[in-house]
Amino acid sequence: MRALIGSHDLLFVTLDTLRYDVAVAALESGRTPTLARVLPGGRWERRHTPASFTYAAHHAFFAGFLPTPVTPGPHERLFAARFAGSETSGPSTYVFDAADLPSALTKEGYHTVCLGGVGFFNPGAPLGRVLPGLFAESHWEPAFGVTAPGCFGAQIDRLQTIVAELPADRPLFSFINAAALHQPNKHYLPGATADSWESQAAALAYVDGELPRLLELVTDRGRPCQVIICSDHGTLYGEDGHVGHRVAHEAVWTVPYAEFVLRPR
Repeated sequence: MRALIGSHDLLFVTLDTLRYDVAVAALESGRTPTLARVLPGGRWERRHTPASFTYAAHHAFFAGFLPTPVTPGPHERLFAARFAGSETSGPSTYVFDAADLPSALTKEGYHTVCLGGVGFFNPGAPLGRVLPGLFAESHWEPAFGVTAPGCFGAQIDRLQTIVAELPADRPLFSFINAAALHQPNKHYLPGATADSWESQAAALAYVDGELPRLLELVTDRGRPCQVIICSDHGTLYGEDGHVGHRVAHEAVWTVPYAEFVLRPR
């Protein structure tokens, strides 16, 4: 990552609440052909998230603590806020002297954009302004939120407008929090009366169908783009009596992760 800063755009997509097992099953059954095409080796990497819910996980992400590989470490991180005693930054890590990645990239000349999804990005309450406040430009509207069936497409539409107005020589850091996977997601499964493992898989298929537009958009700027796609945490649909997340359960802690570079079209 250290060698890419300045020459590459960055795209960071969090598929909010997506379970690892749902992501793998959807991939293997052919329901996510776009992801099958772009994921390294055509597979998701199994990782552990640093937190069990959106707000805490994203604070960790923006400080450089992305989901951790499940194999024994230490594992060199892509980027890291400088602090005494850090043991997981190495020669390839982009180490920055700022409290968060968006602020650091702003200093590097990037235009930083946040397109929020779930309630922690809704500026209607002070709490919902904290994470978006790290970015130079942030957007949220009900069309991006958890109750809007076309939420991911609406976010891509907004990013398209932003990219059209940005000088081609200005590097861009785009962050999208995709809300479609979060509850409620039953509207993606015709006839469903409750959220379930199956309705989340249907939501992921919807997101995959919109992904080509997003990937074309970030590669049409004439520069390579470093992409990170992952979940911030999983969720439970009745396992061990639990519904939801913010609990220490394997299905919550285990998330899908991928990183790769797209060349300009």
